[in-house]
This record gives sequence, C-alpha cells and structure tokens, in this order.
Amino acid sequence: MPGPFCTHASYDMTTVSRTDKQQRLLELLRERAVMRGEFVLSSGQKSNYYIDGRLVTLDGEGALAVGEAILEQIGTRRVAAVGGLTMGADPIAAAVAVVSAREFREGRRASALRAFLVRKDIKKHGTQKLIEGPLKPGEPVVIVEDVVSTGASAIQAADALKELKCPIIAVIALVDREMGGKEVFASAGLNYEPMFTKTELL
Repeated sequence: MPGPFCTHASYDMTTVSRTDKQQRLLELLRERAVMRGEFVLSSGQKSNYYIDGRLVTLDGEGALAVGEAILEQIGTRRVAAVGGLTMGADPIAAAVAVVSAREFREGRRASALRAFLVRKDIKKHGTQKLIEGPLKPGEPVVIVEDVVSTGASAIQAADALKELKCPIIAVIALVDREMGGKEVFASAGLNYEPMFTKTELL
C-alpha cells in the first residue's frame, strides 16, 4: 500500500529506452565512477568494487550530464525543489537547480527548481536547521542520491521532509547497487526511480 508521500506508480526500468542525455551519463559513470578493490560500504558490508558517484557529480562535465539527465527524468511533474542527505546529494541537487534555471531562462521550463540539503544532525548554532536551502513547508520535492545500497540515506532525508509536510514525488538515484534499497523504499511508500543499476555499470 503506497504511503502518503508517494504520488506516482513504481518505476520500471525495463520499460525505459535510454535518451542521449541518459546514455552520456551512463558512459561517464562507467568511465569514472567504478573502482575495483576491497571496500567496506556505509552499510558495513564488504564489496570488491566501489561506485564513487562524486567522481562524476563534482566534475564540470559530469555535473552538467547529471543535471540534464535528472531534469529530463523529472519531466513536467510538479516539483519545487530537489535535494537529499548531505553530502552525496548536494552536488546533484545543485546541478539540477542550475540546469533548470538555464532551461527556464531559455523558455523551456515553466519554472526553475531549487535545491536543498538535509543535515545528518540538527545544526547546533545559528538557525539550528535540519534542512538547509530555500524550501518551504508543503512544497513537492524529489530526493536525489548518487548511489543507493540499503536506502538508509534517502529514508533519513524523507523522514526530515515529513516534518515540513513536503510531498515526495520520487527518489531518484544515479545508481542502484541492487542491495535491497528498492524493497526498503517500497515498504516506506516511496516512488523509487533509479537511473541505472550496478549491473549496467559493471
């Protein structure tokens, strides 16, 4: 049963035909983000490969590809802002906001999207915010992630957004490691839309 923050049906990647923008992003992720070796993931599990999304999202060419591909996936859905748990989501949200502003200025979008970030802990000084950025209560949002394994980071962001009563239109990840995140989001009633799977990268 979908939860109160899920507004669209689940996303089936098997029906998706890659666009030029998505294909370019996939190529960049394959070329730059995949590393081989022995690694311990944030979940504590061991892996013989690691997908470092920041090697793409923090590169100029990569950031442009990320912003264009995610904005294309959001399409015409009513979304005010994009963001997620710091720090993996930060460069993605900024890239999407910048590209959307360019498209708005060129008359290709009805409005520009804003970016926000969710702190892991409440700021202890100043405004003492958990969510940073120009996000208003009740505004529809998309949570973004670079790589999803168990989905814990996006769930933490979703919990923070519930306090602002912001409808979560989708959780969009660049890569799904196929380690149970899909099932976690389904249980939480969140519409999960991974752009690629680890199988496609490796």
